[in-house]
Parts: sequence; structure tokens; C-alpha cells
Amino acid sequence: MQDVFIIGSKGIPARYGGFETFVEQLTRCKMNREIKYHVACMADKKDEYTYQDARCFQIKVPSIGPAKAVYYDIAAFLHCLSYLKEHPSKNPVVYVLACRIGPFAGFLKRRLKRLGGRLYINPDGHEWMRAKWNKPIRRYWKFSERLMVKRADLIICDSKNMERYMKDTYKKYRPKTTFIAYGVDVAASRLKDTDKRAAEWFAEKGLAFGEYYLIVGRFVPENNYETMIREFMKSKTKKKLAIITNVEENDFFEKLKNQTGFLKDPRILFCGTVYEEELMKKIREKAYAYIHGHEVGGTNPSLLEALGSTALNLLLDVGFNREVGEKAALYWKKTPGNLALLIDRSDNFSQEERMVYGNLAKQRILNHYSKEKIAKAYEDVFLWEK
Repeated sequence: MQDVFIIGSKGIPARYGGFETFVEQLTRCKMNREIKYHVACMADKKDEYTYQDARCFQIKVPSIGPAKAVYYDIAAFLHCLSYLKEHPSKNPVVYVLACRIGPFAGFLKRRLKRLGGRLYINPDGHEWMRAKWNKPIRRYWKFSERLMVKRADLIICDSKNMERYMKDTYKKYRPKTTFIAYGVDVAASRLKDTDKRAAEWFAEKGLAFGEYYLIVGRFVPENNYETMIREFMKSKTKKKLAIITNVEENDFFEKLKNQTGFLKDPRILFCGTVYEEELMKKIREKAYAYIHGHEVGGTNPSLLEALGSTALNLLLDVGFNREVGEKAALYWKKTPGNLALLIDRSDNFSQEERMVYGNLAKQRILNHYSKEKIAKAYEDVFLWEK
């Protein structure tokens, strides 16, 4: 049996977040019975449960600000080591999502190696560039990234842009890397248009099929909510903007409200969160277009899900997004007025023009980002040294 421990996501079942979605799909699509997944889950208590044949172990994490994620990863890693002492395993893998525990990686790696284990990491995006962090924290993330790369047996990058960055930036460590993207499902929602759950949600939000633009993602500055909202307000569209996010009445929300005045625009709707997978698919399918503003991550699952479900996709023009969308999407820049013009242009597309982009997008997902293909690629990597 090949034991694979995954730490760094908030856990499964998935809510919002790229890593959570990835772990959800990876465990769901497991094909090789030789692999046993162990998934760390952030919680307010210690417990264990089985989900999608994965052993999920909960880690109780105190509220200690930005250090919470570091504490969580270290505690989860120590749990893996304790488990392996009690349940010896041949060539176990500890797969760490994100580079948050670099200063402790040497110590943890030595203990793991004594147990015959291997350390794999996924560097995610450029955590040290995220606007929510102050300068000292950003310096820590960059320092931590370097130490994680130095200690890793393998770096799994979810975008080719990130793999190039790893090889170029840390070439003195001669990092061993591989590229495996995220995977998604392109199957249509099982909910019918007349399904009560869907009908109630659309009625509650005041949305009509095909009459809204959609944004889905974490409510953080680097996802460019301010730019997208400002530009939508400048546009001439009569359609609405449905924003599905974990919005909270925090400083960022207050800043957006004060600087954009979006409360005065009845087209803009903050719709809260949607955790029901089939309903979320239906919402994507019925959107006129999806707007994606993620800037500092690698391949983003919410983008893949949009390409698999939404006919027209308007993406921020950065390397990560271009790599995924290629010719199956339209692109905008943060230059004032650029996205507003693209929205107005998109408003005039015929159904046939939208469907051309929609078919290209679905084919792109099927060819390069199917969940089965990605799960198989991961299983091959985990079994390399078995």
C-alpha cells in the first residue's frame, strides 16, 4: 500500500479554495487501489473520519492570526510522522500544499527520511505577492518558499509558468520538478432548469438565466475585485453582476464600498457562498459570461470550472490565465476602461458567437484538464519510487 499524506488544504469535503477543490477531485477520482490518501483537515477539534475512501484527520488550530496556517501545517506534518511511527509504510509521501513552513522543513524532512518517506511540495502561486500580507509577512513567505524548494524531493507545479519560475529562480538547488495541472468535470449539472432548489436560489437573488455576469472566488484583494466592480459599473450592460464569494463585513469590504460606491448600482449583487456542487454548476451554466481576476496563483480551479461550464469567459491577461484559456477565452487588462469595453463588446455577441467560445473551452478542458487524467498523473507520480 502506498500511503500519501496531503497537508496544506483546509480539508474535505471542499468548500471554497483551489487546494480544497483539488483534494476533493483527487480523492474522488482515485483509480489505483494501491494508494491510500490521508488528508489533513483544519477544525476546532481533533477527530478522524473517512471521506471518499480517504482517511481524514482533523487538526485543532488556535486563532493566532497569519501564523495560523504555519501552525496548522507543522501540526499536520507532526501528526503524519507520529502515524508513520505507529504504522510503518514503504516509501510514504508527505505532499505539502503551499510553501509556508520552510524554516522547519529541514527538521521535518530529516525525521520523515528516517521513516523512509519522501517530501513533495506544491508551491501554489506567488504567496509572497498577495496584497493581504504586510511586508514582513511577504518576506517570510519568500524566505519560506526558498527553504521548501531546497528540501523537497519533488516539486509538483500546477502551471508551466510556475515550473519555469521554480527552475529559473532556484536553479542552484537543481530542483526536481514536474507539471500536473488541476482537473475538473465538464458534465452538465444534474439539476434541471425547473428544479426547486435552483428556482428558489435564482428567485431569491433576482437573477434570470443568461442575464448576469458571474464572479466566483475568495474575497481577497489580489483577485482584483475592485477593478472588476469598477469596470462593471462603467459598462453599459443592463445585465447584473452576481458575485459568489465568502464576503465578510471586513476592512476590504468597507474599502470597496467606499471607493467604488457599488451599493448605488442595483446591478451588482453579492450572493454569498454556494457549497452545493450541482447548484454551483447550474449557476455557472446559466451565466452570460464569467469574469476572472485571479492574478498571483497558478492554475486556478474556479477558472477551469468556468471554462467547463460557462460559454463566455473574460480573463485577466496574465501568464497563468493565458496558459489555461489560450484561444478559448477573451482577455482584459487592468488599464482603466479596458474591461468595461470588453463587457460592452461581449454584450453584443450572438448566441452562436458565444457557443463558439464555449465549445473551444470545453474541448480545452477535455483535452488537458479532465479530472480523470489529472488523478492518473498524480497516481503515477506517487508510485514512482514504490
